[in-house]
Amino acid sequence: MFNSPEYFIEGWYWALPSHHLKKGQVKPVTLMGRDLAIFRGQDSSVTAVDAYCPHMGAHLAEGRVEGNALRCFFHNWKFDVDGTCIEIPCIGEALPVKINTWPTAEKYGMIWVWTGKTAPSERLPLPFVPELEHEECDSALAKRFIKNCHPNVVMVNAIDAHHFNTVHNFPVKIVFEKNELQNAITFSNTTRGGENSLFLKLIRPFYKNAVTYNMCYWYGSTGIVTVGPDFLHFHIMFTLRLLEGGKTEGQTILITKKRAGILGWIFNRIVLALTNAVGNYFAKGDTKIFQTIKFDLKTPTKADNSIMQFIHHAEKQQPRVWSTWE
Repeated sequence: MFNSPEYFIEGWYWALPSHHLKKGQVKPVTLMGRDLAIFRGQDSSVTAVDAYCPHMGAHLAEGRVEGNALRCFFHNWKFDVDGTCIEIPCIGEALPVKINTWPTAEKYGMIWVWTGKTAPSERLPLPFVPELEHEECDSALAKRFIKNCHPNVVMVNAIDAHHFNTVHNFPVKIVFEKNELQNAITFSNTTRGGENSLFLKLIRPFYKNAVTYNMCYWYGSTGIVTVGPDFLHFHIMFTLRLLEGGKTEGQTILITKKRAGILGWIFNRIVLALTNAVGNYFAKGDTKIFQTIKFDLKTPTKADNSIMQFIHHAEKQQPRVWSTWE
C-alpha cells in the first residue's frame, strides 16, 4: 500500500472544517476518490452519505436538509441519517431503498469520516495527540496545501533523520525510537550530544533529556509532531488525504491544551501563533522537494531505518481500494 495511488489504509480522514458546515447545510466532498454528500441536521449532528440518489443519480448535495434528513433536489426522495428512504412524494410512501452512510466525528475543528463499515465497537480511534489524550484542547486551522506526491512520502519526511542536517542545517545526528500500536506508530528522538552545535548549547538547559521531537502517525496519513522545551510543547497535526494520480491534499492543525479563563484563552492564542511559526519553519525547506520528487527508495541506508519501519507498519494495516472503498 505504501506510496500506491490505488490503495489506502482504512481509517479516519479529514473531510472539511466544522465551521464550513452550518446547521441545515449540505456540502459535496470527494474523499479518496469517492463522492459524498455531507450534511448537518438541526440537532447539529453530521451525516455522510454516498453522493448519488439511487433513483436517477442526482447529486444529493444539490438537495436540502429537513430536520435531520436529506431530501434530493430532483424528485424529492427523502433519506434519514441511516440512509433509509423515508418518503417519495409521487407515490405517497417510501420504498425499501438505502444509500451508504459513513461514520463521522468532529475533533480539532474538523469533520472526519471513517472509511470502513466496521461496527462502532470495532472502530479505531480518531487521531489524537498522545501527550494530550485525556486533555481538553484548543485548536486552530492553519495552512491547507497540495503536494505533487503521495501522502506517505510527505509523512516520512518528518522522520527522515539525515535531512535535518542537509535541509534544515541542524548539525546533530538524530536517532528515533519506535513504539508501534495497532493503528498508530510513534517515533521519539533519543539523541544525546550535539556539543559542537551552538544552537543546541543554547537550548540544552531547557531540556532534561534529549531535545524533544516526537512524531505520531495515524493511518499512514495523519502525522502529529511535538516539539519544544520541557515547559511548553508545541503540537502540529498534518492531516493528509490522497488525490487522484497519487497526489496529496493536506490541512495543518495547531493544537494546545485548553487553559481556563480569559488569560488562559489569550495565552493559548499566543501559543497557537508560535506553533504556527514553528510549523512554517520546518515546512519551508521541504516544499520544493514535494513538488518534484519521484519517491523510490532503492538504496536505503542506516539513517533510513525509521522510514523503513514506517513502511512496514503501513503494509500491515487494513487496505481499502481507491474510490470503491472495498
